Amino acid sequence: MIEIVKLKTGSRYEDLASYSRLVSVDNWIFVSNTAGRNPLTQEIPEDVTEQTEQVLANIERALQAVDASLGDVVASRIFIQDPSDTPAVMAKIGERFRGVDPAMTLTCPPLSSAVYKVELEVTAYRGSSKGNVEVRKI
Repeated sequence: MIEIVKLKTGSRYEDLASYSRLVSVDNWIFVSNTAGRNPLTQEIPEDVTEQTEQVLANIERALQAVDASLGDVVASRIFIQDPSDTPAVMAKIGERFRGVDPAMTLTCPPLSSAVYKVELEVTAYRGSSKGNVEVRKI
């Protein structure tokens, strides 16, 4: 039987739009597009680097709830509101994903609110951080 977990954080947007922060289907884990809102204070930092750190913390917390980690991420999709913020966002994401090296998509579309400077969506496979990795160059 397939094991499915749907993680809710209590965000009003999850209720409004009928979605889950994270859905795991056996070992596959899908994390919804995540903003940099602190879940305890509901505040969003103005600084893009601080927002990126909060985004990553929010995703990491969701992954930990299903016994996974950022090391299990196999794909990421990064959405940056202002293209000029790209170097700062990528530097912070690069720090956290160094050695994980997931497949990545980066785009600079308008986000749902001007307060959001960066959002991140990831796909993970539970246990992949412990797998044998072969890096090939083409």
